[in-house]
Amino acid sequence: MRIIFMGTPDYAAIILESLLVHYEVCALVCQEDKKAGRNLHLQMPATKKLLLQKNSNIPILQPHKLDDDFTEILKSFACDKIIVAAYGKILPQKILNLAPCINLHASILPQFRGASPIQQSILKDEKYFGVTAMQMSEGLDCGDILGFKVFQNSLQNARELFVEIAKVAADLILEYLERWESIMPLEQIGADASYCKKIKKEWGEILFDNADSLARKARAYEGWPEIYLPSGLKLKGIKIAESVSENIEGEILQITKERIRVGCKMGSIWIESLQAPSKKTMSAYQYLQGKRLKIGDILE
Repeated sequence: MRIIFMGTPDYAAIILESLLVHYEVCALVCQEDKKAGRNLHLQMPATKKLLLQKNSNIPILQPHKLDDDFTEILKSFACDKIIVAAYGKILPQKILNLAPCINLHASILPQFRGASPIQQSILKDEKYFGVTAMQMSEGLDCGDILGFKVFQNSLQNARELFVEIAKVAADLILEYLERWESIMPLEQIGADASYCKKIKKEWGEILFDNADSLARKARAYEGWPEIYLPSGLKLKGIKIAESVSENIEGEILQITKERIRVGCKMGSIWIESLQAPSKKTMSAYQYLQGKRLKIGDILE
């Protein structure tokens, strides 16, 4: 079986590495190299980096547009399946017509169609997380379901959940490819669908209103954009202390050398580290010492 793989980030790289062991991947399609980081150095997609590290001779395609010319290039590979995992662009119908296209979407469809299913699953405090293998069609993540795998919410943050879901997705696609001829596609129930947008930096801004929702936001936005106060002060290493007390928002309730406890309008949280704008991360204890903040003062 000849497979074209379309995927860009670490999530896709984990799935691609599994496919390389079992199938002939005849081409990789990923997004273009992009400037990232504080110094805006050009960085390649994780899937491209994987193939280069393996000294693979698999062609790497990074089209600026998915136009007719690129569709003809893909057609020349004469593949049997196109596997898609977080590629980052909507595929036109001309590409969907080349071969069966299977998308590995990081949610239990039809919930959380769209760009940020992992973060939204955490924010909504879903009891289960999962991944769905879906037959791609025109429209946003609305194709027939070919299979899915689920596992329990154990308070993973987004970084941890990306890796866990990628490993589950890698297993799922191998199971599908072994049994694809006997699988009966299942139509999604559109009335149950929910949608999630691409994460914006400003969504990371928080207030000390509710400890439970603040902690979920910290887990969902781990890595980027992280959570921060209106002053720009980033809060890191967040854990719920308790959920039921009523406090002055932002009041420092307890200080230890390992972490500090801060009150929310409802509940309180532990904070391990803090990072002021354009400064390095430091322990919350060190930050309070530098600012001469004590119990009863307001963190802002």
